[in-house]
Order: sequence, then structure tokens, then C-alpha cells
Amino acid sequence: MGQGPSGLNRPPNSGDKNQNSDKKDKKFEPAAPPARVGRKQRKQRGPDAAARVPVVTPHTKCKLRLLKLERVKDYLLMEEEFVANQERLKPQEEKTEEDRSKVDDIRGSPMSVGNLEELIDENHAIVSSSVGPEYYVGIMSFVDKDQLEPGCSILMHNKVLSVVGILQDEVDPMVSVMKVEKAPLESYADIGGLDPQIQEIKEAVELPLTHPELYEDIGIKPPKGVILYGEPGTGKTLLAKAVANSTSATFLRVVGSELIQKYLGDGPKLVRELFRVADELSPSIVFIDEIDAVGTKRYDAHSGGEREIQRTMLELLNQLDGFDSRGDVKVILATNKIESLDPALLRPGRIDRKIEFPLPDIKTRRRIFTIHTSKMTLAEDVNLEEFVMTKDEFSGADIKAICTEAGLLALRERRMKVTHVDFKKAKEKVMYKKKEGVPEGLYM
Repeated sequence: MGQGPSGLNRPPNSGDKNQNSDKKDKKFEPAAPPARVGRKQRKQRGPDAAARVPVVTPHTKCKLRLLKLERVKDYLLMEEEFVANQERLKPQEEKTEEDRSKVDDIRGSPMSVGNLEELIDENHAIVSSSVGPEYYVGIMSFVDKDQLEPGCSILMHNKVLSVVGILQDEVDPMVSVMKVEKAPLESYADIGGLDPQIQEIKEAVELPLTHPELYEDIGIKPPKGVILYGEPGTGKTLLAKAVANSTSATFLRVVGSELIQKYLGDGPKLVRELFRVADELSPSIVFIDEIDAVGTKRYDAHSGGEREIQRTMLELLNQLDGFDSRGDVKVILATNKIESLDPALLRPGRIDRKIEFPLPDIKTRRRIFTIHTSKMTLAEDVNLEEFVMTKDEFSGADIKAICTEAGLLALRERRMKVTHVDFKKAKEKVMYKKKEGVPEGLYM
């Protein structure tokens, strides 16, 4: 009574059962059946297969290919823009080429080289060539008149000799090679002994360049140059390298034999060019090694080559102490035969300091051995005092040769340590080659 027909037959908690059954159905739902059952389908052929669109899925390869195509597109766009710019600029280049050809026609070819003697006005000047008189000529409008000055080298028209160009004064290639661009690695610490020599060359070369006011205060002129002389292997060139390493001045290195040239007048010209460049790059130091190649005593020469060498030396004398002041240019000469040099080269005023390099004494030998063996791996039995106290006359180069030879003997026997026996063998070998290395009459 009071219950509806739907409420009579409904079991209790029927809603909960339905929810549980739904969950079970979802949980144990079987897998979907395959889309096709039966034999494997054959590939379709014919127009239907060609018209069918394949299934496309995004892959990394596709992205890379898209990126590659975008790069190709960018390159083609850039190439198109470049071609368009070339087409646009081509008429301008043709016009420039046409103007250049007109200027060449006006200048004429070939041209002659001359010197500008005097400027009359903006459009006229007096010029001279190496052969012939002076001429009153015109100056072409395309010549930069701001660079024209008396004494400069100019290009002249071959027929009417009008000024059509200016030759810039370039440094002689041989002088540019003489300039030391990279400072040597040797320093004063690599020189064993020679403390008085180092002190003298610092006073004569470095101090006038770094502190010229000291010489002005005391009222004297600083030395113009020094000469280093002594037996071979005593450290003359090594000291010059140390000077080049320690100073910030321009360093020009010359060998005496380089000043001897083939053609008449080239040697003195090279000396003038060398000192001109040194003056332009001042403060500078000119180091002439083996000066006895050009500075020997003058005598009655019988050949043109000997006379040319003497002319080169005379030009060197003039540059060292001539009419023109040298300024901040210091000269270092080096030789091992100072007795053969001309007295005019060694007089005070040209060479103010003569620095002798004697053979090393016991203290200096010890110092040189320490320098050369500082990076070597020595065995415990090595006794360097035996070689320091020897009565043989060693130069610094001989000591370096002994250390190098001892290291080579150790390498020959595959040892990484140098023993005392190696030093003894090296000393005997170096002294034998120095005194008795070449038997008399071997090359007769």
C-alpha cells in the first residue's frame, strides 16, 4: 500500500550492484578484434594505387629535410640578391674603368722617374731627371698636390715630362729584413760572468736612450757607439741579443758582409738607407756584426771591388760621425780582429767605448757551467769542479759544446741522466776538434 509498482519488485541496494558490474565490465573488457581476418592482402597496382594517398607520420628525418630545404631557399634568395646587386653596380664599374683608361691615356706609357726641384705655383714646377737638364713643366690635375714637396720622387710623362704621379719613399727591402721584429729569448741572466762588460754596454747604449736627462744634467754627451772585441765564442753576439731583448728601442741587425754589394755605389747607398731608417724609427740601436768585413785598414787598392769596399767604409765613417747629428741612434760593432780595423773607425767620437771580452776565468766558468746544466738531468757522480778548475782554455761556446755533447752521448746509450764519464768524453772530443781536429795536409 502506498508503494508504487516500480518499488515493489526493486531489490534492496540494486544501484550498488549496477555500479560494481559496470566497473567489472570496464576492467575485464576484452581486446578489440583485428580489423581484417584472412589472407594477406596483395599490393594494389594500377591507377587506384597511384592515386591513393600514403599515411604520413612526422619523423625527425622530415624535420631535418625541411630545415635543409629552408637553408637552400635562404641561399638561393641571397644569391638572387647578390646577382641583382652585381647587375646594378656593373654600369658604375664600367664607368670607373673607362675613367681609369682615360687617365692612363693622358699619362702615357712608359713614364720616366725624376725629382721635384721647386714648386712654382699650383700647376707648374721645375723637375729634373737623373740624366739631362732641369725642365719647367705642368702638374696634372689628378696629382695630389699636398704630397708634393721639393726633393720627392715623381713620375713624369715620357714626352712632355709633365708631373703625372708621386713615388712614395719606401724602405729598401734589405733594410726592412734587418729590422728585428721578434725580440731574442736570451737575456742578461743567460750570460755567465761578464758583469763589467754588461755594466759598460748599459751605460753606453741603454742609459742614453732611457734616461738622457742624466747626461744633460752632468753636462756631457752620451757615447755614440761601442765596439765589442775578443776571441771567438766569448759572448759578443750573445750580449747584443741580450741588449735587443731588454730594450724597447728599435733594433737593426746587420752583418758586415751584407754591406758589400755587387754594383758600384750600392754599398754606400745601403749604409745611408740603414741609418736613415734608424733615424726615422729612433730611438734605435744598430748592431753590425763582423765589422772587419768592411772596416779594414785602407790601402792602395788595385781592383774595383776593393775600392768599392773602401767607399762603403768611408760612408760608414761619415754616418757614424759626419755633418748630420745621429740623435737617438746608438751603434754596436762586434769583431774578433780589432787589430785589422781602420784607426778612423775606432777613434773617439765615432766609437767611444771599446769593450774587451776575455776568455772566462774560474768564477765565470763555474757560472757558465751552472747556466748550461741547469736544465739537464745529471747523475750523482757528476763533478763539474773538475772541468771548472782545468788548465785548458775554454771559451763560453766551448763550455756550451761540452754540455751539449755530453747530453748527446747519454742519449746515444738510451740514458736519461748524464754521467761524469759523458762529460769527460765530451771535453776530450771538443778539445780535440778545437786544437787538432783537422790533420795537417788532409785537403791538400
